[in-house]
Amino acid sequence: MSVAFRRESDEEHLEPKFELPIPAGPNLVTGAGKALIDTRIAEIERTLGKATAEEAEPLRRDLRYWQTRRATAIPTPAPADGSAGFGTRVTIRLGNRTRTIAIVGDDEADPHADRLAYGAPLAHALIGAEPGDLLPFNGRDDAIEVLGVEPIDLPD
Repeated sequence: MSVAFRRESDEEHLEPKFELPIPAGPNLVTGAGKALIDTRIAEIERTLGKATAEEAEPLRRDLRYWQTRRATAIPTPAPADGSAGFGTRVTIRLGNRTRTIAIVGDDEADPHADRLAYGAPLAHALIGAEPGDLLPFNGRDDAIEVLGVEPIDLPD
């Protein structure tokens, strides 16, 4: 019989359920990033206890993601030499606008709040810079002026 005439089950049309993708590279975290992971796990576990069977599946998936992130977390301090790097807050002038950017881990990144993951292009351009440096970015040799660098406070 032709495949065109066979009855397909409703199961064949359901969207597959995938795990949340783990970002490539090491899982560097600041003290705040480690606390964020622990908070997310606690929130999901609390919600999972009250969830119906249908609600529980995506919660279990999220819990697996955050447990993996906790197990692979590498607490990383700011560079000791005072240069820009992971765990620092960098004040820059870019395009006649002054911004203060925190260079953080993937899970705590929030570009709208100027918290960039260490692999983001702008964060990558800043790594190793010191106050007074002029850096190339976006095709311009002196696009970024570094005004200041300070470590992000790490909670105990």
